Amino acid sequence: MVISDSHNFNDWLYLRSALWPLASEKEHYEEMNLILDSDNQVAFMIQSGTDDCCGFAEASLRFEYVNGCHSSPVAYLEGIYITPEFRRKGLATQLVTRINSWANDHGCTEMASDTDINNEESQSLHLSLGFMETERVVFFRKSIK
Repeated sequence: MVISDSHNFNDWLYLRSALWPLASEKEHYEEMNLILDSDNQVAFMIQSGTDDCCGFAEASLRFEYVNGCHSSPVAYLEGIYITPEFRRKGLATQLVTRINSWANDHGCTEMASDTDINNEESQSLHLSLGFMETERVVFFRKSIK
Protein backbone atom coordinates (compact mmCIF):
# COMPACT_ATOMS: atom_id res chain seq x y z
CA MET A 1 0.00 0.00 0.00
CA VAL A 2 1.28 3.46 -0.88
CA ILE A 3 0.11 6.96 -0.21
CA SER A 4 -0.97 8.74 -3.38
CA ASP A 5 1.49 11.43 -4.38
CA SER A 6 3.21 12.99 -7.38
CA HIS A 7 5.20 9.77 -8.00
CA ASN A 8 2.06 7.75 -8.77
CA PHE A 9 -0.11 10.56 -10.09
CA ASN A 10 -0.85 8.84 -13.42
CA ASP A 11 -1.95 5.57 -11.78
CA TRP A 12 -4.11 7.54 -9.37
CA LEU A 13 -5.65 9.52 -12.25
CA TYR A 14 -6.40 6.29 -14.14
CA LEU A 15 -8.17 4.75 -11.13
CA ARG A 16 -10.09 7.95 -10.31
CA SER A 17 -11.25 8.17 -13.93
CA ALA A 18 -12.57 4.62 -13.70
CA LEU A 19 -14.56 5.43 -10.55
CA TRP A 20 -15.74 8.89 -11.60
CA PRO A 21 -15.82 8.79 -15.43
CA LEU A 22 -17.98 11.90 -15.77
CA ALA A 23 -15.31 14.17 -14.29
CA SER A 24 -12.91 15.73 -16.76
CA GLU A 25 -9.17 15.17 -16.55
CA LYS A 26 -8.85 18.81 -15.48
CA GLU A 27 -11.33 18.29 -12.64
CA HIS A 28 -9.44 15.20 -11.51
CA TYR A 29 -6.11 17.07 -11.56
CA GLU A 30 -7.57 19.94 -9.55
CA GLU A 31 -9.07 17.63 -6.93
CA MET A 32 -5.94 15.50 -6.72
CA ASN A 33 -3.77 18.56 -6.15
CA LEU A 34 -6.14 19.77 -3.44
CA ILE A 35 -5.80 16.40 -1.70
CA LEU A 36 -2.00 16.54 -1.94
CA ASP A 37 -1.96 20.06 -0.47
CA SER A 38 -4.37 19.29 2.38
CA ASP A 39 -3.74 18.05 5.90
CA ASN A 40 -7.40 16.96 6.09
CA GLN A 41 -7.50 14.69 3.04
CA VAL A 42 -5.62 11.58 2.04
CA ALA A 43 -5.52 9.01 -0.74
CA PHE A 44 -4.01 5.54 -0.63
CA MET A 45 -3.37 3.13 -3.48
CA ILE A 46 -2.89 -0.59 -3.33
CA GLN A 47 -0.64 -2.49 -5.68
CA SER A 48 -0.97 -5.87 -7.31
CA GLY A 49 1.87 -8.35 -7.25
CA THR A 50 3.34 -6.68 -10.34
CA ASP A 51 3.57 -3.27 -8.63
CA ASP A 52 0.72 -1.98 -10.79
CA CYS A 53 -1.84 -0.03 -8.80
CA CYS A 54 -5.13 -1.88 -8.80
CA GLY A 55 -7.17 0.15 -6.34
CA PHE A 56 -7.41 3.34 -4.34
CA ALA A 57 -9.38 5.04 -1.62
CA GLU A 58 -9.71 8.69 -0.69
CA ALA A 59 -10.82 10.08 2.63
CA SER A 60 -11.27 13.44 4.28
CA LEU A 61 -11.91 14.86 7.70
CA ARG A 62 -15.32 16.47 7.93
CA PHE A 63 -15.96 18.90 10.74
CA GLU A 64 -19.55 19.78 9.83
CA TYR A 65 -22.53 17.56 10.59
CA VAL A 66 -22.32 14.16 8.93
CA ASN A 67 -25.56 12.17 8.60
CA GLY A 68 -25.82 9.50 11.26
CA CYS A 69 -22.66 10.52 13.15
CA HIS A 70 -22.34 11.98 16.62
CA SER A 71 -18.76 13.23 16.75
CA SER A 72 -16.39 15.63 15.03
CA PRO A 73 -14.25 15.34 13.09
CA VAL A 74 -15.60 12.39 11.13
CA ALA A 75 -13.43 10.48 8.69
CA TYR A 76 -15.31 10.39 5.40
CA LEU A 77 -14.60 7.73 2.80
CA GLU A 78 -14.97 9.87 -0.31
CA GLY A 79 -14.34 7.09 -2.78
CA ILE A 80 -13.01 3.58 -3.07
CA TYR A 81 -12.29 1.59 -6.22
CA ILE A 82 -10.69 -1.75 -7.01
CA THR A 83 -10.18 -2.80 -10.63
CA PRO A 84 -12.62 -5.59 -11.55
CA GLU A 85 -10.02 -8.37 -11.83
CA PHE A 86 -8.80 -7.73 -8.25
CA ARG A 87 -12.19 -7.48 -6.53
CA ARG A 88 -13.25 -9.87 -3.76
CA LYS A 89 -9.66 -10.41 -2.65
CA GLY A 90 -9.77 -8.26 0.51
CA LEU A 91 -8.09 -5.21 -1.03
CA ALA A 92 -10.94 -2.82 -0.17
CA THR A 93 -10.73 -4.05 3.42
CA GLN A 94 -7.01 -3.29 3.46
CA LEU A 95 -7.61 0.22 2.14
CA VAL A 96 -10.36 0.96 4.67
CA THR A 97 -8.21 -0.44 7.48
CA ARG A 98 -5.42 1.97 6.47
CA ILE A 99 -7.87 4.88 6.33
CA ASN A 100 -9.18 3.84 9.74
CA SER A 101 -5.64 4.15 11.13
CA TRP A 102 -5.20 7.55 9.48
CA ALA A 103 -8.55 8.66 10.93
CA ASN A 104 -7.62 7.42 14.38
CA ASP A 105 -4.36 9.38 14.17
CA HIS A 106 -6.48 12.48 13.44
CA GLY A 107 -8.76 12.04 16.45
CA CYS A 108 -11.75 10.49 14.69
CA THR A 109 -14.04 8.01 16.41
CA GLU A 110 -16.40 7.53 13.46
CA MET A 111 -16.10 6.97 9.73
CA ALA A 112 -18.88 7.66 7.25
CA SER A 113 -19.44 7.31 3.53
CA ASP A 114 -22.19 7.48 0.96
CA THR A 115 -23.20 5.90 -2.29
CA ASP A 116 -25.90 6.34 -4.87
CA ILE A 117 -29.26 4.97 -3.78
CA ASN A 118 -29.34 2.68 -6.84
CA ASN A 119 -25.77 1.38 -6.50
CA GLU A 120 -26.47 -1.92 -4.78
CA GLU A 121 -22.95 -3.24 -5.39
CA SER A 122 -21.46 -0.30 -3.49
CA GLN A 123 -24.03 -0.64 -0.73
CA SER A 124 -23.07 -4.30 -0.31
CA LEU A 125 -19.39 -3.38 -0.26
CA HIS A 126 -19.97 -0.78 2.46
CA LEU A 127 -21.88 -3.28 4.59
CA SER A 128 -19.12 -5.86 4.14
CA LEU A 129 -16.57 -3.24 5.25
CA GLY A 130 -18.42 -2.74 8.53
CA PHE A 131 -20.46 0.35 7.69
CA MET A 132 -24.12 0.42 8.65
CA GLU A 133 -26.80 2.32 6.80
CA THR A 134 -27.88 5.41 8.73
CA GLU A 135 -30.50 7.02 6.51
CA ARG A 136 -31.66 7.55 2.94
CA VAL A 137 -31.86 11.06 1.62
CA VAL A 138 -33.36 12.71 -1.43
CA PHE A 139 -31.63 15.94 -2.39
CA PHE A 140 -33.45 18.85 -4.02
CA ARG A 141 -32.38 22.01 -5.77
CA LYS A 142 -34.13 25.18 -6.87
CA SER A 143 -32.90 27.94 -9.14
CA ILE A 144 -32.81 31.40 -7.62
CA LYS A 145 -33.89 34.16 -9.95
